[in-house]
Amino acid sequence: MKKRVVITGMGIVAPNGIGLAQFTQAIKEGVSGVKFDAELDRLQFSCKISAKPNLDLQTISRYFSELELRNFNSSGIMYGVIAGMDAWQDAGLPISENANPDWESGTIFGTGTSGIEKFRESIYKIDDLQTRKLGSTAVAQTMNSGVSAYLGGKLGLGNQVTTNSSACTTGTESIMMAYERIISGKAKRMLAGSTSDSGPYIWGGFDAMKVCTFKHNDDPEKGSRPMSATASGFVPGSGAGALLLEDLESAIARNARIYAEVLGGNINSGGQRGGGTMTAPNAEAVRRCITDALLNAGIDASEIDAINGHLTATSKDGLEIQNWCEALNRSGKGFPYINSLKSMVGHCLSGAGSVESVASVLQLYHGFVFPNINCDDLHPEISSHIDASRIPTKLITEDIEVLAKASFGFGDVNGCVIFKKYKP
Repeated sequence: MKKRVVITGMGIVAPNGIGLAQFTQAIKEGVSGVKFDAELDRLQFSCKISAKPNLDLQTISRYFSELELRNFNSSGIMYGVIAGMDAWQDAGLPISENANPDWESGTIFGTGTSGIEKFRESIYKIDDLQTRKLGSTAVAQTMNSGVSAYLGGKLGLGNQVTTNSSACTTGTESIMMAYERIISGKAKRMLAGSTSDSGPYIWGGFDAMKVCTFKHNDDPEKGSRPMSATASGFVPGSGAGALLLEDLESAIARNARIYAEVLGGNINSGGQRGGGTMTAPNAEAVRRCITDALLNAGIDASEIDAINGHLTATSKDGLEIQNWCEALNRSGKGFPYINSLKSMVGHCLSGAGSVESVASVLQLYHGFVFPNINCDDLHPEISSHIDASRIPTKLITEDIEVLAKASFGFGDVNGCVIFKKYKP
């Protein structure tokens, strides 16, 4: 029998909540973190709304020293470090000052681009012949593995410390990679998560591609509309989520609280063939990712109670629902509940999979299904496949046993992880 892997800690830095308590309340109540963005307006973006975490200096100062914050300009690393350290402490693990590393604990913490604002600042200084004024942390802030390196140092991690990057699938992939390291016996604990920088230099390319909405600049909270007939593109967002995955024996030995079990999952690619491109999914690969995830987790499609989808509020939402129906061989009223956190936090890009996974596990642990906001006008492509009752627009209080979380990213890459309510 393979090892059982459980989640014993979580941390979250989201546009609608910092920390588990605030975030849990927000997703239950359907609180949106989308706001008008004056900087996007100034820079003449078509989309003038965004979803960014609201961090104050007092909060930040609990995680970074005054010296560390000097010339610090990497929002993604900041989000990831806060979420990761919160998850570690939420798991009841001490932040050790020991001289020796914790050889049994590591992190796989993903990102898309690290420190893009720092890159911009550095480029200007170099061009102005001020290379010596870059500061000693310019490299750490701009290397992709900056977030895992910061976490490794702050927590004294002695196992694998690395950063993965796989577009919108990054966070889901990090969970699967951490899970696989634990079941292989190479680690007892792995901090899995992902993060994304904020700002126009991250979001500009998407605005240029015209995949971001511009129809709700005067009504930001209505802007993110997954599965809606009036969806007009995604709202750019940012943030970080973190989950502490642990060998069940280790968790029991230290009497840790257990949020959920990770049963398994799958990662694959459509190879940009069969209709798949850099920006569009190969539908067969998506379906295969889901069915292989169920096989790896050792469960039947009929056991899935809820799905937290990718569902970005673009034209591909209908295809995603169709793929779920075909992969699970379930439709109409027999389909599981499905929701999209993006209705409240926009698309957090490389941070999306982990932010949404934290929301998924909270539903299992506390027994609820959070509402899809801005989805009262269900898209006809979707209603032709599943009953509207399966897409709740109000909070549902109900124990769910098994939840599937999936992410589908640029480059035709897919990830699906299966979470289950923990039972001894």
